[in-house]
Parts: sequence; C-alpha cells; structure tokens
Amino acid sequence: MALMTGEEYIESIRKINMEIYMFGEKVENPVDNPILRPSLNSVRMTYDLAQDPEHQDLMTVISPFTGNRINRFMHIHQSTEDLKNKVKMQRLCGQKTAACFQRCVGMDAFNAEYSTTYEIDKKYGTNYHDNLKKFMIYCQENDLTVDGAMTDPKGDRSKAPHAQEDPDLYLRVVERRPDGIVVRGAKAHQTGICNSHEVIVMPTISMGPDDKDYAVSFAVPLDTEGLFMIIGRQSCDTRKLEGSSMDVGNSEFGGVEALVIFDDVFVPNDRIFLNGETEYAGMLVERFAGFHRQSYGGCKVGVGDVLIGAAAVAAEYNGAQKASHIKDKLIEMMHLNETLYCCGIACSSEGHATESGSYIIDLLLANVCKQNVTRFPYEIARLAEDIAGGLMVTAPSEKDLRDPKLGKYVEKYLKGVDCVSTENRLRILRLIENLTLGTAAVGYRTESMHGAGSPQAQRIMIQRQGNLEYKKQLAKAIAHIEE
Repeated sequence: MALMTGEEYIESIRKINMEIYMFGEKVENPVDNPILRPSLNSVRMTYDLAQDPEHQDLMTVISPFTGNRINRFMHIHQSTEDLKNKVKMQRLCGQKTAACFQRCVGMDAFNAEYSTTYEIDKKYGTNYHDNLKKFMIYCQENDLTVDGAMTDPKGDRSKAPHAQEDPDLYLRVVERRPDGIVVRGAKAHQTGICNSHEVIVMPTISMGPDDKDYAVSFAVPLDTEGLFMIIGRQSCDTRKLEGSSMDVGNSEFGGVEALVIFDDVFVPNDRIFLNGETEYAGMLVERFAGFHRQSYGGCKVGVGDVLIGAAAVAAEYNGAQKASHIKDKLIEMMHLNETLYCCGIACSSEGHATESGSYIIDLLLANVCKQNVTRFPYEIARLAEDIAGGLMVTAPSEKDLRDPKLGKYVEKYLKGVDCVSTENRLRILRLIENLTLGTAAVGYRTESMHGAGSPQAQRIMIQRQGNLEYKKQLAKAIAHIEE
C-alpha cells in the first residue's frame, strides 16, 4: 500500500470501532467530536507532510525491510543520520501544529523493542524479534499510526508490582493459553491513543523475579475486545464546544490523553514481544526512555518556535518591539530553545549500532536533553507571558467582540498599535494563552515536565551513566595523586 493521504488516514480511523468515554458518556463519533478532532488533525499533519515533495526526504524513508517508501515515524533507525533526521522531522511537525502530534511514542517503542527483542531471542531462543518484525512490516506497509503505552498507574510507589495491594495497578498477565495470553490492567497518560490504529504495550519499570507476570510487552488493535479509553480533562477543553476559533487559540490542532483500560484482553502469540523475561524489562524501559527523551529535543523545540514567534508578534501589536528588554527576552527564548535542539542533535550524532544492527542514541546525552526540557520550556513560557501582558488572561470572549452593544467597546479599549485590528491582537494573545496555560500547555509546558519520565528519572540515569569514577581518576592524575 502507498503512503496514505491525510484524508485517507482520517477515514481509516473512522472505520475503527473504538470504545471511548468522555464526561461519563460513550463517544459515538470520536472523529468528528469537537474536543477530540483537533488532536486527530495533529496526527493528520504527519501524513500531509509526508505527501509534500518539499519534505519528502525528512518525512519519509526507504524501508530496509521492504524496499518501499514509508513514513519516517515507522522507521527503524539505521544510522546516526536517521537519528538526526528524526529530531529534525519532529521539529518540523511541532512548527506546523504547535501541539503534540502523537506519533513519537510509537516510533520510539518500535526502535526500543527492535534491539531488545533481538537480544532476548539470542539468549532464550524465543520468537519475539520475528514477531516484532512481522508486526512492524505490517504497520509500515499499511501506513498505520501506532501508539506506545508504558506508564502504569503504579499505586504505592514504594512497592514492587507484585507487592501491590491491588495486583492490577501494574498491567499483568492473568492467564497463559496455548494460543496467547490474557492481560489486565491500565495504562495512563496515553496521548493520541484514540487517534491510533494499534498500540504497543511495554512494562514501565525494571523488575525482579517475583514480577514475572508484569514483565510483558505486546501489540493489539484499538478495537480489541476488553480495551477501552477514558479521555482526560484539559484546561479550557470545553471552549472547543463554544464555536469560537479565536477563544481556543489554536483551533485546528491539539493533543488529547486517555486512561486506557485492559479488561482481560486476549493477545495472540504472534503479537507478544516479552513474556516473563524480567531481566529485560529494565533494558526495554531504558532504551525506550532514551529514544523518547531524544524526541523532546525536536517536538518541544518546534512548538517553542511557534511560541517565540507569537511573543514577538504580541510585542509588535503592543508597540513594544523596540524596547531593549523585549529584545533581550526574545533572544533568551531563542537561546534556550536552540539549546534544547542542540541536545537532541548531539545525542543523535553520538549514537551507535546495537547488536541488532539498528541505531540507538547516546543515552546519557538523551537524558541531559530531557532534563533541560523539564526546565527551559517553563522559562520560555514565562517570558512569553511577560511579553504578552496581562490581557492574555483577562480579555473578553469573541462573543463580546461580536456583540452589537459590547463589541465597539472591546474594539476601542483593547486596541494596540493603529495598524493592527483588535481582533488580531486578541488572536495572538489567545494563542500564547493556549500554549502556556490552555489545552496545548499539556503538550508543551506540563508535558515537558512529566512526559518521557519525571525530572528525577533523568537524574537517576545521568548518575548511572555519567561515569563519575572515570572523572575522579582524571582529577587524581592531574593532581598527581597516587593511592
């Protein structure tokens, strides 16, 4: 099958009978739901860009497994150039949507699974790698969007999965059959899962021998019996029901998360990638986390580009663009944003081949990248809010602007420079509000903190991979210390 167009993608999702709930009710038509549709449009952009000749080399690649052209989001990295192009592609998608475009998790899951299953099979003689390759080729050939599901609810964080009072707080195998397994549990914070064709499920932490039932990885379609989604709330989400493109800020694009329930879901043997090999759970988690922390050096930078541009426009509309402190703040925003991009490119450039032949990033630098992402977007957002001014959060609604009685007062008293309409001034302020405080803040500011692991998760990996003993020996050698 050829690469799908954006419209073909939309229609392919429409055909999937997903079980989705929001505000206590089942969503009968998620594709056209005004709260969910912007997130679907963000994924659609990854298909539209792949059809654009200008972006073909960045958005698509020839699959080494089939020889056909595929979307890069379905590619297994074959070189450091692939790793760098991934980051560049993510920045482009962030620039075009100013939102989370949701396909990074599946791409990162495939790449983590590819090298890990190879090493499991090498040790145990299992068929996980073959299973993964067959599933991957199926997804490549049908141009599918695949979500990655890692985060368990976790319950009491001081206890291992098997020690939880409720054993389902980590997803687990509850039955093993000759033809497959039955799993029960949940995965939280699943961005874009309602816009995906398939989902790859992975463990969320390293595990010991007693956690055998929890060391499981597999893939299932989104219409699998027993799988359903509960959509999460976002700040200002119901603004999308009001019919005002201005008040939403970013009316076309967005992201949406869900709590995904696996209520005794059957998984056939050929869709299983890990089943009880507890010592490899940590490897899979570590590699996936590394790939996904690399991703944030691209996607958050692209959205940052939009926010910086919006702040600069707001300064012009306020008549403050020539003020030295405004110029300095914009410089600082660009400096921070490009530093994040440098981290994404650096960990890609320092990547290396795994035993499977696929390429992985430098894990230490990937964790440094994400550690910076937990900080810099917050400062970028703060500076954008500073430049925008208080009207960003006190402006009346579009209905007030259009009202026969009130509109002339809104128009008169909220105008900035003479050459810019009040409407356009309010539109750029609403975009900044959306990116820093509203629904897109989940895909920019808040997700920068918790997506791909909390800040402490990166600090643990930096401590583990930072080779402090080697650095101590360097210092002792320079100081001529002999012990």
